[in-house]
Amino acid sequence: SDCGSDSGDSSLSDSELQEAFARGELKPGLNVVLEERPKRRNDTDGLQQCLAEFGRRLAWVERLDVTLGPVADPAGQSASGTDGVDPENDFQREMSFYRQAQAAVLEALPRLRKLQVPTRRPDDYFAEMAKSDQQMQKIRQKLKSKQEAMERSEKAKQLRAMRKYGKKVQTEILQRRQKEKKNMLNAVKKYQKGLSDKLDFLDDEQTSSQGNKKGSASQRTTKGPNAKRRYKNQKFGFGGKKKGSKWNTKESVNDVSSFQSKVAHNKGLGKARKGGKKALNKRPGKRARQKMKNRAR
Repeated sequence: SDCGSDSGDSSLSDSELQEAFARGELKPGLNVVLEERPKRRNDTDGLQQCLAEFGRRLAWVERLDVTLGPVADPAGQSASGTDGVDPENDFQREMSFYRQAQAAVLEALPRLRKLQVPTRRPDDYFAEMAKSDQQMQKIRQKLKSKQEAMERSEKAKQLRAMRKYGKKVQTEILQRRQKEKKNMLNAVKKYQKGLSDKLDFLDDEQTSSQGNKKGSASQRTTKGPNAKRRYKNQKFGFGGKKKGSKWNTKESVNDVSSFQSKVAHNKGLGKARKGGKKALNKRPGKRARQKMKNRAR
């Protein structure tokens, strides 16, 4: 339990506190009700001791005290004293403190270097962190989770913006189509009532449909069939009517451009003639065929 003394002296030992609690002088709780105001102590000896310490003649390196006015203003003005600073003006007051500290640094650094007192931290200085590794890991995890949450929020914003833009484009397309349909219906009504004799809306509709068809056909032609389809077309043809495809027609009968008289009258077979008879590619006789078959066996 939390206990306190009515005398206000916090340097009591445990035995004294227990005796005071047994006498009923201590009351439990965070707040202690004081029955009478404590007497103020005037420690004259302690004050005299502090004054004597202030009056000791020590070296400056042991005291490191610098008492100077503020440094001169770099804008060209003279060093402003404390009398020219408005205490109600926060900016002037803080600037006066800053310039006074700056003047003290400019005065103390050369003296410390003269006394060979190091003022800069060495390059290989190692200082242990005030926080443990576990605490730093928690901080890193928290920062990482916060960054991931920000990235998720940014992606969600982008998705919402894209959906909003897509809906806007879709709405504009629907509105344009409705407007075109409305204009066409109005033109049709005017034509039916005899108020107009123009059929431009039909031409526009046909050109748009033809444009769509041409576009699709051009896409098909540019793409072309795949290798499997080309092989089947080469092997089986392209479909259509097969019966009577080799019949003669009037044009094919009258076309004699491929006629060769030497081949037709056996004049182009060279000098293979025997006994004045034409050496034609005749079928061998039965006996010759039988001999050939026996040789093959």
